[in-house]
Amino acid sequence: MNATGYYTHRLFRKHEMGAGHPECPERLAAIEDRLLVTGVLDVLEHRDPTPASLAEIELAHGRMHIAAMRGLCDFLKEDIVAGGPAHYHVDADTALNEFSYDAALMSAGAAISATDAVIAGEIENAFCAVRPPGHHACRDKAMGFCVFNNVAIAAKYALERHGLERVAIVDFDVHHGNGTENIVAGDDRILMCSFYQHPFYPEGGALSDAPNLVNLPVPAYTKGLEIRELIEASWLPRLEQHQPQMIFISAGFDAHREDDMGQLGLVEQDFAWITTQLKSVAKRHAQGRIVSCLEGGYDLSSLARSVEAHVRVLADV
Repeated sequence: MNATGYYTHRLFRKHEMGAGHPECPERLAAIEDRLLVTGVLDVLEHRDPTPASLAEIELAHGRMHIAAMRGLCDFLKEDIVAGGPAHYHVDADTALNEFSYDAALMSAGAAISATDAVIAGEIENAFCAVRPPGHHACRDKAMGFCVFNNVAIAAKYALERHGLERVAIVDFDVHHGNGTENIVAGDDRILMCSFYQHPFYPEGGALSDAPNLVNLPVPAYTKGLEIRELIEASWLPRLEQHQPQMIFISAGFDAHREDDMGQLGLVEQDFAWITTQLKSVAKRHAQGRIVSCLEGGYDLSSLARSVEAHVRVLADV
């Protein structure tokens, strides 16, 4: 089966962090509108996710963190009834509303549902249009707009539940996936490849020099051609050496030149090129198996165009 799955859910649009917050429900509307008007949506196989179980979330997160997220959302529901605030801030950038915990379970569940379908051969690959995103969520901490680490959970799930021996996580968000690093550093079954603007959020960039991490910090205003050269020199040889049986993508599109959340210079064609390289690796080593999950991307126009370019490569359209 060569189909590309498309996973999303109405809960993802109910999670919101307050007026004017860049990680907003309109991001998903912009993506879906673009895929619809270009005809790409018609060739994707629409699939409904199911929420992740607590045992699945615990593959990447501690029980206390999970309980805290659930408890805060439960308190919010009670406070709202009593006339209290509609949001609770876990840090300066990250807020919860009454739907956030359920949306986060469904977001991780989309990555897991896609993993099941891809491994079963029902679809070749999948794109998960999810919110909240995940790659800043550490084992015991929500931060950077993220509650649970969708890609890390799915990667661990593929290893622990499906018995795969080697997987790769590739992160091309403009911000370093510190949460993913926190969860997978030192796990030789998982190769994590990333580039990110540095110095930038999160403070300090990469904090581990574990051998399973291929981190490429780049300065502001780095353009796509330079990123491509770095990927060819660093990512691709390590991916070939690792021979992943499945590839997970933290698909952030805020490295686009039009996105004010970063200062890198990529354009849609660069995201398409990166996806093409990853798809070639997956064809050689992983039976084409890829699950991609939305991370950043906050300029609605460039986000929508970049997702279209990414999904076109996944779906061969």
